[in-house]
Amino acid sequence: MRTPRHALIAAALIGLAACGAPVPSGTAARDDLGNSVGSPALQAAPAPAQQIVDFGGQYRFDDGLTITVSTPKSFRPSTNAYPHSDRAVAFEIAIANGGSQPYRLSGLSVSATVGGSSAKQVVDPTQGYSGIVDAGKDLPTGRDVRVTVAFAVAEQPAEMRMSLRPTATSSVVAVYCGSA
Repeated sequence: MRTPRHALIAAALIGLAACGAPVPSGTAARDDLGNSVGSPALQAAPAPAQQIVDFGGQYRFDDGLTITVSTPKSFRPSTNAYPHSDRAVAFEIAIANGGSQPYRLSGLSVSATVGGSSAKQVVDPTQGYSGIVDAGKDLPTGRDVRVTVAFAVAEQPAEMRMSLRPTATSSVVAVYCGSA
């Protein structure tokens, strides 16, 4: 005979399995009659398109935002830098708002890979690399701003890719590439 505790645990496990069971990709969830169920919002969103640009180049998004990323500038981080790294590269990112609405800088997503591995952003206030310090501000239409970011890299130059996405819902990611 099962105790109420065992019955409760069994019911909870069944509920978790039913609610959290992943649907194999390429298939739709179906009810007992074979009808497709579920909200279109639950279906996977398409991956954003990647636009490849060389370091030093610029990309203009459909909303009028133009982003230019400088060529990498190699430097030795100070002892105050975090995380510690023997070498890093810095970039100046110029953002120009040619759109019809103010642009919130906090929407900008910047990430990088070096040789296919994720690169860590370096914060080194001693040398002026503090990331996007005005992230809470809006960039008015017709105005531009420059920010600097730095990433830890190996001693020897390698292929680097920096991905910039103006908002979390942007359908395009600008990917800047080159050796760093």
